[in-house]
Amino acid sequence: MKSMFPEQGERLCESAQDTQKLGEELGKALEAGDLVVLDGPLGAGKTTFTQGIAKGMGVKGRVTSPTFVIAREHSSIGNGPSLVHVDAYRLGDDPLGELDALDLDSALEEAVVVAEWGGGLVEQLAQRYVHVTLDRRTHAETEARIISWRVEDGM
Repeated sequence: MKSMFPEQGERLCESAQDTQKLGEELGKALEAGDLVVLDGPLGAGKTTFTQGIAKGMGVKGRVTSPTFVIAREHSSIGNGPSLVHVDAYRLGDDPLGELDALDLDSALEEAVVVAEWGGGLVEQLAQRYVHVTLDRRTHAETEARIISWRVEDGM
């Protein structure tokens, strides 16, 4: 990850547009080999955040939840890395085996992997990763959410 984005922080995002904007800022800093793990309850804005990452990275295609396909790849419009968007929630009884079958560690060499619901599962794929938590419960009566992030050491 390029140093233009802080290694840790927290921001109140009042709307879906604010959430996408923060994702876009992160997306501009991501490089091939980066792993982003998104955690938060259902409806917290993980896919919305990923849409911003995709915009910042400049990749093709409409970013939607990969719930029913488990993983989607979005190619770069230019010379940047692809985005592999994964929904780890739907992995079955052997999540590590299914992750291995997706060959994400190979994808990491030339792509950015963003994993929704990936906490406790995908961190082993990279030496360092960005852990993003989306908290909508604190502001449940509004569209606002608190998004915090930190670069972590895995493996």
